[in-house]
Amino acid sequence: MTLVYVVAGEQSGDALGGRLIAALRAARPDLEFAGIGGPRMAEQGVQSLFPMRELAVMGLLEVLPRILRLRRLLEDAAADVIARQPGVLVTIDSPSFTLRLLKRVAPAGIARAHYVAPQVWAWREKRVRAFPGLWDRLLCLLPFEVAFFSQHGLPADFVGHPVLESGAGSGDAARFRAAHGLAPDAPVLVLMPGSRRSEVGRLLPVFGEALTLLARRVPGLVPVVPVASAVAETVLRATAGWPVRPVVVTELADKHDAYAAAAAALTKSGTSTLELALAGVPMAVTYRVNLMTAVIVRRLVRVKYAAIVNLLAGREVVPELIQENATPQRLADTVRGLLQDPAAAAAQRAAFREVIAQLSPAHGTPSEAAAQAVLELLDRRRESDIGL
Repeated sequence: MTLVYVVAGEQSGDALGGRLIAALRAARPDLEFAGIGGPRMAEQGVQSLFPMRELAVMGLLEVLPRILRLRRLLEDAAADVIARQPGVLVTIDSPSFTLRLLKRVAPAGIARAHYVAPQVWAWREKRVRAFPGLWDRLLCLLPFEVAFFSQHGLPADFVGHPVLESGAGSGDAARFRAAHGLAPDAPVLVLMPGSRRSEVGRLLPVFGEALTLLARRVPGLVPVVPVASAVAETVLRATAGWPVRPVVVTELADKHDAYAAAAAALTKSGTSTLELALAGVPMAVTYRVNLMTAVIVRRLVRVKYAAIVNLLAGREVVPELIQENATPQRLADTVRGLLQDPAAAAAQRAAFREVIAQLSPAHGTPSEAAAQAVLELLDRRRESDIGL
């Protein structure tokens, strides 16, 4: 049986991996799977080589204390891939780990696909010079990425964005309110601080201060914090002293129901902006990193916007409050505007529909399109090996 080795380094990649494996298995029931992942890939029968959470580190300075451990994990992963000799290796996002893994295993002649293009179009474009030879096929989530990589001599395939399969737009508001004892007219505010402890540690304190200001101006406000289970306890401890205790949800269905019930959201930049856009939730986008990391990134960044929604729209559809602009007062004022200005909320929702329309592949679902690209690579390599 042909082995497909799939490597994901964080929660979003694990979700991608789970859906990709399901699509591959539906197309080719004879395939076997191994790799590194989390609960979604485990549901598909993948026993992770080591806990995926060990790779979930973000920030230039945050990585330094764990560099030796990360290097050892990289060596272990490369050794396992080479020993198993899969028909194809699929690495998903997490470029600081996965691209190094692709380079380590390149001499073994294993077919390689990378899923989720590195965002070199956003910053540090010179990194693209190191990409030739790392993969045989690059699977892109955003339509403009194909032209970017092609102009650098790196053929790429647009397979559609997995947010379309996330279920983020199919929540039930009434079910959420009933489950958590909320009044039908209580204004719900979704707060999304991220899935990494470093993100949560920086954003939750300022979220709490902003909520204190908002609660004085928006009667009955109900904050809801959807988080990954890995940081749920951290979030519960950090929010224990908030003026209004939030509803903390970890189940995917509960998160989507919260979106349906929400009047507005305050979220970190990232894929969460597309989830909220799909659900039609007006939002403000924020982010904070280590000060030195921010200084370095600003010298290298090439794009005008931090939010994917704004990048796809080509204009500031959602307000961005990044780094020193992420103050409690500014966050509170911006969110209050969304809660109390129906015209501003409606304008965002109209723009969201235009953005989401750009994310579909030519055929099938995003995971089916990605699976088809992987199978084409697998078949092409197999034909080459037998001299066809």
